Amino acid sequence: MKRMIKKIQLGFYALALMFFSPALSLAQQQVISLTLEESIKFALENNVDAKNAQLEVLISKGIIGENRATGLPQVNGTLEMTKNLQPPLIILPAEAGGLLGGDGDPGAGGGPDDITVIPFAVNYQSSLTFSVEQMVFNGSYFVGLKAAKTLKSLTEFDKEKTETDIIESTKKAYFTVLINAERKELVAANLSRIETLLKETEALYQEGFVEKLDVSRVKVQLNNLKTELDKIEAAEEISKQLLKVQIGMPINVPIEINQKITDIHTLTELESLLANNGYRRVEIDQINTNLELAKLDLKNNQVQYMPNLSAFGTFQRVTGAQQFNTILDSDRWFSSSFAGLRMSIPIFDGLRKSYKVQQNRVQIRQLENQRYFIEENIELERYQAKTTLKNAIRTLSVQQENRELALEVFEMTKIKYQEGVGSNLEVVEADSALKEAETNYYSALYDALIAKVDLEKALGIL
Repeated sequence: MKRMIKKIQLGFYALALMFFSPALSLAQQQVISLTLEESIKFALENNVDAKNAQLEVLISKGIIGENRATGLPQVNGTLEMTKNLQPPLIILPAEAGGLLGGDGDPGAGGGPDDITVIPFAVNYQSSLTFSVEQMVFNGSYFVGLKAAKTLKSLTEFDKEKTETDIIESTKKAYFTVLINAERKELVAANLSRIETLLKETEALYQEGFVEKLDVSRVKVQLNNLKTELDKIEAAEEISKQLLKVQIGMPINVPIEINQKITDIHTLTELESLLANNGYRRVEIDQINTNLELAKLDLKNNQVQYMPNLSAFGTFQRVTGAQQFNTILDSDRWFSSSFAGLRMSIPIFDGLRKSYKVQQNRVQIRQLENQRYFIEENIELERYQAKTTLKNAIRTLSVQQENRELALEVFEMTKIKYQEGVGSNLEVVEADSALKEAETNYYSALYDALIAKVDLEKALGIL
């Protein structure tokens, strides 16, 4: 009875764990703080494209081993056992049957058309065969080894390009979160100012110094700011989710960004980037490697005209018996073996190889044209990125000045209103102008940061 009660208690405990453990784990889940550097590091380790790029490198290593293996001895073994349900027969003239031990049936002593039938195999047969083949010379083998190593280099360059794209996307996603956070603080500060203004205006209305219209005007401004704050908070959460997707973090993991825009950029840093001439872009390495692979493909088709030489050998043990229980007797096994060289000489294939060589040469010319286009396009990207950043820096400087002026105007207008020499409308308009100036500033700041990332990528220093 006690044992049964204990089982029931354990069952209830298991059910409790089943229903409440997800809630407990969610409650215990910690918020992860991310800096820009931590986000990039996490993305390079967990982004799906980064993982697949690394796997492609591993695949290329396997291809190298696969190509190398074709030059090693190829050894095979075969064990075969056969039951002849109807053994094959050989039909001979009747007079030959006596010589070969046949029974001459039918008509062993008959005329010239008589035949004799002799079984050509025993009921049970078995064989054990070992064969080995070694390539001695094959021009494609050595070209293939070099091509496999070149392919590995290409996958490494592809991995580098993928990582560059991931860093670019991560930075832009991170900056979007930062800007939305700054905008939320901006709107919250505006909301606080208008709430204070509303209290002051309502107090003045109670004392008869302002009209009901003034109070309503401030309330409209306040409601608009509340709606805008809700939108900004939603945008901030969405940008965080996009950042998590970009870096390969599960959506349900809570994160927080503990950096400010001012921690990441300064105008001096942006301006110093304009003096950088950049480094070699990975796209050049990619196209050069593809060009090398195309040349190796050409060489591979050219060596197809050369003969191939290989050595081979076979060792075989065979046996046979009329009864299955005697087939494995050692005195019934017989050996045979042979070895040799095999040379394959291409003579004529309808000019197939010649046409393939022509195609290879055209492909090489295409890649050379593509390389020239990429080089020119990179120079254009650098010029455009520098020009965009220059304009973004100028715009940012102007918007920063406008922001400071708008704040100064708002403070002066508010003081005039509090002293009774200014109107409520002037304060509301000054606050709207300040909000617009701050919005323009953060928009210009975001554009400058994105332009900075684009220039870093164009210069090859991302």
